[in-house]
Amino acid sequence: MLGAAWIADVALLPAIDRSRNGRLVALASRSHERAREILAPYPRALVVDSYDAVLDLSEVDAVYIPLVNNLHLQWTLRALARGKHVLCEKPLAMNAAEAQEMAAAAARSDRLLMEAFMYRFDPRVRDFVGEISEPLHVQASFGFMLNGEGNYRFDAALGGGALLDVGCYSVSVSRWILGEPVDVVARARFEGGVDLPASVLLGFDGGPTASVFASFESAENQEVTVIGRRGVQRLERPFNRIEDPIQPYRLMVESFADSILEGRPAEIPWSESIANMQTLDRIRAAFSS
Repeated sequence: MLGAAWIADVALLPAIDRSRNGRLVALASRSHERAREILAPYPRALVVDSYDAVLDLSEVDAVYIPLVNNLHLQWTLRALARGKHVLCEKPLAMNAAEAQEMAAAAARSDRLLMEAFMYRFDPRVRDFVGEISEPLHVQASFGFMLNGEGNYRFDAALGGGALLDVGCYSVSVSRWILGEPVDVVARARFEGGVDLPASVLLGFDGGPTASVFASFESAENQEVTVIGRRGVQRLERPFNRIEDPIQPYRLMVESFADSILEGRPAEIPWSESIANMQTLDRIRAAFSS
């Protein structure tokens, strides 16, 4: 694991520990104290001096990258070049061009690269999407009040902003249900170069539409609503479970490891991650149109 981010501590470490086909070998962090603290429940795992030191360990088969968004490309390329498989936190990259570069590097190295979109492994979400019939409109929202000075999500250079951080989920699920959008209309309010709320309307072939909302300054909300010809379906908290928050992460880790061990493609392929980044790029371009 490269980095001791909050998501690594609360979700990925326990997910790997509970998985049937993986074990945590080592973690590197800028803060040794932080690394030792979050590894306390996993005494067999090593705290190492640097990210490169993790990549040098022969017993490491794969790395998880929870670093800030603008570091995903750099450390994914390094890990792939050192023969490691990569599970990279969402969004996979800063833009579609970076995602394509990462995918090409994975192909050259013959190693697995997968975006850590854990919600796509949640049985509740899969069942919900599988039961949708004749959708006309999708409403997908993910917003909350983000506080904390110095948080990288408020820094555009680091890949901050509501759209990349939580809007990537709302865009992903809309595309999962309706396919690839043909039209994009988007508005956002910026502060310090970062979008704090973002509202998007996507149009799809044949007439279906999707409205996407992402925010760092709203009451907490997570919901997907699908309006169809025969009814309305709703799913609350599709992107962040309360009942068993570790399960989707564990299922994701196990699927990723199975793909490595069995030599099969990742369940979330590069093409899906690149396509999602392409839509996010179009939305950001529409902010200024």
